[in-house]
Amino acid sequence: MSDKHEAEAGRARLASALLANGALASDWLATYHAVPRHWFVPDLIWPGQADGVRQGESLHRFADPAGWWRAVYSDVPLTTQWDDGDHSGFGRGATPTSSNSMPTMVFSMLAALDVEDGHRVLEVGTGTGWNAALLSLRVGAGEVVTVEVDAESAAAAQLRLARAGFAPTSVVGDGALGHPGGAAFDRVIATCSVRRVPYTWVSQARPGGVIVAPWGPEYGGEAVVRLTVDEHGTASGRFVGSSAFMRLRRQRTRRAASLEYLSGPWPADGVKSSTQLSPEAIGDWTAMFAVGVQVPEAFPLVERYADGTYTLWLHDTAITSWATADWEPDATAYEVVQSGPRKLWDEVETAWHWWEEQGRPGFDRFGLTVGPDGQAVWLDRPDNPVPGRNGKST
Repeated sequence: MSDKHEAEAGRARLASALLANGALASDWLATYHAVPRHWFVPDLIWPGQADGVRQGESLHRFADPAGWWRAVYSDVPLTTQWDDGDHSGFGRGATPTSSNSMPTMVFSMLAALDVEDGHRVLEVGTGTGWNAALLSLRVGAGEVVTVEVDAESAAAAQLRLARAGFAPTSVVGDGALGHPGGAAFDRVIATCSVRRVPYTWVSQARPGGVIVAPWGPEYGGEAVVRLTVDEHGTASGRFVGSSAFMRLRRQRTRRAASLEYLSGPWPADGVKSSTQLSPEAIGDWTAMFAVGVQVPEAFPLVERYADGTYTLWLHDTAITSWATADWEPDATAYEVVQSGPRKLWDEVETAWHWWEEQGRPGFDRFGLTVGPDGQAVWLDRPDNPVPGRNGKST
């Protein structure tokens, strides 16, 4: 089959899937067909999974054209860069750092953005350029500013955009700073996740402007938030759906290995106890979100063993405290060890029980308010903040 036929068949197949799952609204359908995804996908890609964050084996357009076309027109993310460009070759690198996003996420976020003709739009994270092209066709390229921190990615995206006939304002720089020279914006969209919504995005938006961004705590769990900016310079709104994006480069944190926390042979200075809360229970994506909001600056790691059991490690980013919980099948109690000024398992368990007591709310019951003095996650309404240390990050 020729490239033309591959593109037409793939584009029609993916459109049907996106229309069926509700991601592709009818008012975006013509734009979808006019801006084919394959125009913005490099020759070498690592397809991901629709329901996970792992990447498969690499595909090259000329080594496996059928596989490449199939991946491009599948509803999966496509990793296009590893390790900030330091990795080369066909194998996987350590950390994926750029991608062509999953089409369901692309069009769901564009629907949430609710752009209109002539809207001024700031995009944070150009990536391969597909999202910028879609926006350029919809509102006019002269109204779109797209910011990319990686110079090589930005250059490649600009070339693809030019070949497709679009010339938005392309900026190489830190997306956390927005683009003050192009403000004020009617819409701001981020294609990378944040732990803190930079207040520059709020201050560069008009009153009534909308900000759409993936947001997640350090601990894990993430969802897309839709904020509306008021006349007082505060943005507030609800989360509109689960997501899993690469973190804004400025907000990445170093995650130390477990051995860096131990002061001596196991269990070092850890204090043993037990719990009836299974480590499995707190692995749910929404539960991780609810826990992470209440237990900031902490993250989990899982150490798996050949017999199918595992140890859940909890670490704080300050490298002062750690905890473990050992899981094994059919157990009704689980051994816990904790060390340091923060009792991390106790914090996580308290946070999980709060989530359970609220009826295990999904993302749609949570919201976020961002002001000049910080941000806070809330449940159901802005005057009902999630408890714990929520709101301490600015």
